[in-house]
Amino acid sequence: MTTTTVNAATAQTSESATGHILAAAGRVLIAAIFILSGLGKIAAPDATIDYIASAGLPFAPAALIAAALIEVGGGLALIAGFRTRIVALVLAGFSVATALAFHAHFADQNQFIHFLKNLAMAGGLLQVAAFGSGKIGLDRR
Repeated sequence: MTTTTVNAATAQTSESATGHILAAAGRVLIAAIFILSGLGKIAAPDATIDYIASAGLPFAPAALIAAALIEVGGGLALIAGFRTRIVALVLAGFSVATALAFHAHFADQNQFIHFLKNLAMAGGLLQVAAFGSGKIGLDRR
């Protein structure tokens, strides 16, 4: 009869390594939507400005620049694990703000789903803000 023993330190290291890989993968997946959305705004600035203005927000050209910088810059920083907690909080706030400004039309099921998606993204980002980047990233926490 053979028995297998597991060293507690090895098991803990393995779990930690898995946790850090999962944290990095989660950051990449969350960041992807921000980067692609920001690049879409840069690729179609006139349409984006019109959309921002149609929501009744002032200074649509400045809002376009701010949104693109937040989305692309924040997404890249999130992937890199750079100032992860602060970036995650900014992106979470941005997600809630855009949900309220652009998707709070609950009679339209599509807009309601986008609203909930933004809130879900904010929830994931709050987890990132709470627990940091893990060891895979520039913050290494």
